Amino acid sequence: MIEIEGLRKSFGSKQVLRDVNLTVKRGESLVVIGGSGTGKSVLLKCILGLVPPDAGKIRLDGQPVTEATREDFLARFGMLFQGAALFDSLSVWQNVAFRLLRGPAKRPKAEARAIAIDKLKRVGLGPEVADLYPAELSGGMQKRVGLARAIAADPQVIFFDEPTTGLDPIMAGVINDLIRSIVSEMGATAITITHDMSSVRAIADSVAMLHEGVLRWQGSVQEMDDTPDPYVQQFIHGRAEGPITALR
Repeated sequence: MIEIEGLRKSFGSKQVLRDVNLTVKRGESLVVIGGSGTGKSVLLKCILGLVPPDAGKIRLDGQPVTEATREDFLARFGMLFQGAALFDSLSVWQNVAFRLLRGPAKRPKAEARAIAIDKLKRVGLGPEVADLYPAELSGGMQKRVGLARAIAADPQVIFFDEPTTGLDPIMAGVINDLIRSIVSEMGATAITITHDMSSVRAIADSVAMLHEGVLRWQGSVQEMDDTPDPYVQQFIHGRAEGPITALR
């Protein structure tokens, strides 16, 4: 579904992505792991076109993603942002239906509201929250609203940026279960970036590790546990000692 070939990106003299090659199968849930500053977010932004790569190719469903095809590409994806990133001035249902009220996918207001309420139900929120504002919701509820917005237009591809950041372990488990069930139910292709190993084990079909802009390793969750790669083992077990040096 998504093919990345020879992707490079630098900011000044700092190389952030170095010849990254990555393939995500249709319907697969890929989780990208790695320490802070290793290029995970930049990789996501390059795929989305928020940051132009210096070199490399990105294909969606076999077709190159270019400036000319970017709008079609964006119409096929949804995204759950870190921290939910809801619009404070919009009600919950208007946040969920944001895409449905604008652009090529524009729907009548009543239809958009009905879809929003249905998607809220899918993430475990009742219609009574539809007219509330983000400030009236807990962090976990805001994350659920963000997830409902991500799936509002029934996307083929969904990106999740640190989906459990700031949540307690129980709510993080709830969000992980929702992501797994929704992605499976929709048959969507998913890419998640996270530091949370519990999320990796809950939602990943395959795992890729970035280190210093290089795709260090890729495989299944089972292979991740069994690999002798010292970078992977240090990261997944949170060891202070190893080839990855933390800033002190």
